[in-house]
Amino acid sequence: MRSFTPKETVSELDKYIIGQHEAKRAVAIALRNRWRRQQIRPELRDEIAPKNIIMIGPTGVGKTEISRRLAKLAQAPFIKVEASKFTEVGYVGRDVESIIRDLTELSVKMLKDEEKVKVMKKAREAAEERLLDSLLPPATASPLKPHVPGELDTERLLKERELQKTTREKLRALLREGKLDERTVEVEQTEQKGPVVEIFSAAGVEEMDINMKEMFSNLFPKKTRRRKVRVREAIEILAQEEAQKLIDMDRVYKQAIDRVEQSGIVFIDEIDKIASRQAGQGPDVSREGVQRDLLPIVEGSTINTKYGMVKTDHILFIASGAFHAAKPSDLIPEFQGRFPIRVELSSLGEEDFVRILTEPENALIKQYRALLETEAIELVFTDDAIREIASIATTVNDRMENIGARRLHTVIERVLDEISFDAPQMGAEKVVIDSEYVTKRLKDIVDDADLSRYIL
Repeated sequence: MRSFTPKETVSELDKYIIGQHEAKRAVAIALRNRWRRQQIRPELRDEIAPKNIIMIGPTGVGKTEISRRLAKLAQAPFIKVEASKFTEVGYVGRDVESIIRDLTELSVKMLKDEEKVKVMKKAREAAEERLLDSLLPPATASPLKPHVPGELDTERLLKERELQKTTREKLRALLREGKLDERTVEVEQTEQKGPVVEIFSAAGVEEMDINMKEMFSNLFPKKTRRRKVRVREAIEILAQEEAQKLIDMDRVYKQAIDRVEQSGIVFIDEIDKIASRQAGQGPDVSREGVQRDLLPIVEGSTINTKYGMVKTDHILFIASGAFHAAKPSDLIPEFQGRFPIRVELSSLGEEDFVRILTEPENALIKQYRALLETEAIELVFTDDAIREIASIATTVNDRMENIGARRLHTVIERVLDEISFDAPQMGAEKVVIDSEYVTKRLKDIVDDADLSRYIL
């Protein structure tokens, strides 16, 4: 696990998320506590449970983004689930244990990708040898004739081998210089697909589904097929195959489970949708049932996955919800108790939107500039244009449903709609977007409430 001080974590999150300092502080402390726990003696380490967090705030203010960026920062397996999907009548869909199974799958893929990077140098060398064998098959030794002196045959054979070695090294040099990239070569590739087997899993059938695909893939022999591809593509195909052979998958599975248990993060969105607003029958009973189903995983239990048993005791759970109609206190007491930290995220205003458009490393203005640069168009936004876009987004949010920073996507798309469509025919050009242009594109829509409701 990468160790960051809380200040460093907040600083990293500030590069992508504007405001919400309290929420950033809470997740930064949670991340640091994980590192602190690893430094403690083993007998006490197991006793320290993570302090799960509930983020309270309207949509589009950065709840999911904070959690996702935190996971990326910590190089931790991360999964986002919607709590409301488990409230479907008749429990259509998968049971709550699938959250941990999916998280384990992600962890295995993450570890596998990391191992591939480590072995890729050796894999490329092996792939290069296979490709050279394909381009220049090794010479077969001719049998020695009993009536001809052996010295002559041996000398001829040595000369042939020396010539082949020289030719092979010349081919290797051409291959590394990229001079053979466009040449076509035939490669043998192992097919990954097995027979198609579909099981409609529901609660209770989930465990049966775990090893079904693996069982069928082992039952049928793996097929290989020959393909004609260019050399540059062949080297990639063969390198991936060789890397797969070099990876110790048993070690990957073991480390993946350990990473899930020690640093996994589960983000449960729409937690307010499963909060019971009053005791009684009907939909609220279903909501309470979902809380009770989620409770064992959050409290700490052992889940069976196809890679082994996974303990959830030290997985960090971050829940979030708008809590317009319900309050965190409407959750059942046991569930509340497992989320001791509550942080409130504030709504975003015009000043926040101006900063969101320009400051983050992935700011929307930077994204659109990069997109149109591919068409040789230099896009320039004046300060007053950015201010006008932020103002319109704030007005529309106040007038209709407040969807936070997501409104900026809608507004900018409408502003740049004409330029984006005509860009391929415009040629190399500098386009300046000022407040007058923004107003011209959006004034009629903003003024007409009905039109605004449909378009923005």
